Amino acid sequence: MTTQHKKRIVILISGSGSNMVNLVEHCQAGRINADVVAVIANKADAAGLAKAEKLGVVTECVPHHGYESREAYDQVLVERVQSYQPDLVILAGFMRILTPIFVSAFADRTLNIHPSLLPKYKGMHTHQRALDAGDTEHGVSVHFVTEELDGGPVILQAKVPIFEGDEVEDLQERVHEQEYRIYPLVVRWFCSDRLRLLDGKAHLDGAGLSPQGYASDE
Repeated sequence: MTTQHKKRIVILISGSGSNMVNLVEHCQAGRINADVVAVIANKADAAGLAKAEKLGVVTECVPHHGYESREAYDQVLVERVQSYQPDLVILAGFMRILTPIFVSAFADRTLNIHPSLLPKYKGMHTHQRALDAGDTEHGVSVHFVTEELDGGPVILQAKVPIFEGDEVEDLQERVHEQEYRIYPLVVRWFCSDRLRLLDGKAHLDGAGLSPQGYASDE
């Protein structure tokens, strides 16, 4: 019986890196069969860089200013990410719209987490938009990254209730709690070779997932 090799993960961040820290801790505790080999930020003042360093992870900043186009920046970012030979690229609060140059370089192995029940509320300000719409539930989605913004196949979603009188901060806290649960789970599936993107669709254990991702009645 062959021992499965540990996957190499690169995480991209722009801010506090709370999801990044959660994932690194899961890997370091052996709950995910992987090593986070680098954390890369596009902002030098991203608070997550110091947190990653404290956890012993290699960090790097690739500022996005001064490039003639998004494509020019993404080409440099691709080269930096590729230098770590990742099996998986994880976006954890990386506030950049990626061009096809980046997406194609890491096709089938880039994950993102988005604070809404996709396909609802792609883009920004999702909590406020859910409140403004009078929704009774909100949530978070983990999905494969494709060239369509927040449009890649959903792998797993978690729902949270919206109560009367809720404000953005209430929703944000509820959603974060679910993010910290479902993102490590999806990453574990990928790193155990259970999760794949095939023909534009997410597959878990060989079975295609629904547009809302994996659902369990258990």
